[in-house]
Amino acid sequence: MVTLAIYNLKGGVGKTAASINLAYLFAKEGYKTLVWDLDPQGSSSFYLGASATVKNESRKLLNSEMELADAIQSTPYENLDIIPADISARHADILLNEMKQSRRKLLTLLAPLKKEYDIVILDSPPGISVLHDAVFIAADWVLMPNIPTTLSIRSYETVDGYFKENDLDRGKIKCFFSMVDHRKNLHHEVMNAFYKDKFFLKSYIPYLSDVEKMGVHGAPLETYAASSYAAECYRGLWKEIRKTCIE
Repeated sequence: MVTLAIYNLKGGVGKTAASINLAYLFAKEGYKTLVWDLDPQGSSSFYLGASATVKNESRKLLNSEMELADAIQSTPYENLDIIPADISARHADILLNEMKQSRRKLLTLLAPLKKEYDIVILDSPPGISVLHDAVFIAADWVLMPNIPTTLSIRSYETVDGYFKENDLDRGKIKCFFSMVDHRKNLHHEVMNAFYKDKFFLKSYIPYLSDVEKMGVHGAPLETYAASSYAAECYRGLWKEIRKTCIE
């Protein structure tokens, strides 16, 4: 089982879109795939047509009042399951802060699923907190979508520094550009600079309406616009991640 965390310090950079589209492509290829929605907004849950069936389910999972396996729901897509989020996920930091070995909590919860899934994708909320420490420990790879702007790149540098200061494995971090607007010279300049230094994967995700329409369709991009350029870019990103992180 390989665990991929889709994460960024900033919000609004395309984390959930990447989580869902990558998960769908893994499942389509035959990998038994699980998405764990850790964001109280529950966007991944919405895209996959799922919602928590137990009151305060996210809190109960972190408190070990409920088994992780009991929260898993199937989706309309073969090989793709989800653990949905609810609003109680907003208490994650408080709960984890009161626990011993809090940084290993998600890793411990996922351990029983090792034989059940090939890929686990953690759709993480933005920020750096106790929850994110647990995400970083649980993940084999931390995939960071970044908009090619100065402030977004600073967030990558902040996270890289945080890993270094807290004895986390910086080699886990793999970045890719997201919401790329080819009409903006700044985007091209930033991308060229970071490609030169080999900090980022070569594949990127463009800023196109087809991606935004995921909210309208409530579905992965591949299911309604498979021939689009955006879908082609996600397939390219998926292939690069598979080669870099899975094979």
